[in-house]
Amino acid sequence: MNNDKLMIGGREFSSRLFVGTGKFASNSVMKEALGSCGASMATVALKRANLANIHDESANILDFLEPSKYLVVPNTSGAMNAEEAVRIARLGQAAGLGNFVKLEIHPDPNYLLPDPIETLKATEILASEGFFVLAYMNADPALAARLQDAGVAAVMPLGAPIGTNRGIETRAQIEIIIEQARVPVVVDAGIGLPSHAAQAMEMGADAVLINTAVAIAKNPVEMAKAFALAVEAGRAAFLNGASGGGVSFKASPTSPLTGFLNR
Repeated sequence: MNNDKLMIGGREFSSRLFVGTGKFASNSVMKEALGSCGASMATVALKRANLANIHDESANILDFLEPSKYLVVPNTSGAMNAEEAVRIARLGQAAGLGNFVKLEIHPDPNYLLPDPIETLKATEILASEGFFVLAYMNADPALAARLQDAGVAAVMPLGAPIGTNRGIETRAQIEIIIEQARVPVVVDAGIGLPSHAAQAMEMGADAVLINTAVAIAKNPVEMAKAFALAVEAGRAAFLNGASGGGVSFKASPTSPLTGFLNR
């Protein structure tokens, strides 16, 4: 496990648990939850960030995120098309948030499903400008291949729609994406339980991104710890052969008879 490294955009991540920063009861609770689970990446919607260089602890989420602990990655949540997403990404870069960006384009407010055409357009533009794009996408293997051709640093297929906590409903498609991947695969959205995160890791996902399940938990700090343990367990299981290949419809005794009863 010590040699099991995750690299995205030339950067090494110590944890395969990434955490979003929305929906927490307060910024202080969010900060404590992130610290408790050892997350190595925190994503933040730029609409919640104060980019005017005015210090306001009650309003600016960036005051609660320590760059020495996490890679703080702006996301383009709220973008309705590629043009808006590119503008948001450039704004974050100009504000000093670096060149990593989580690309989200979901024009439908009821289901928040990503727009594949606009996502591909934005990826082509941003990648050409040197951004490390983490593309939130439908669990579509063909789209994943096109995004990789366009230069994404990672693909982020959804397990289920954002905030639904329904788990890995797109398992079959994600398995194909993982099999064919040339970049890291991060399962994002829909993960509602630590067991869901473990399942994603057992499938061979490189990381998972969690937000709602932690933010709305009775105790977000303890739930964040539970997810960290689940991610570690799932990764260890994958590295040691957990793939579902041993599934059988017939029973197989763990202690086969050796004939001693006939002696």
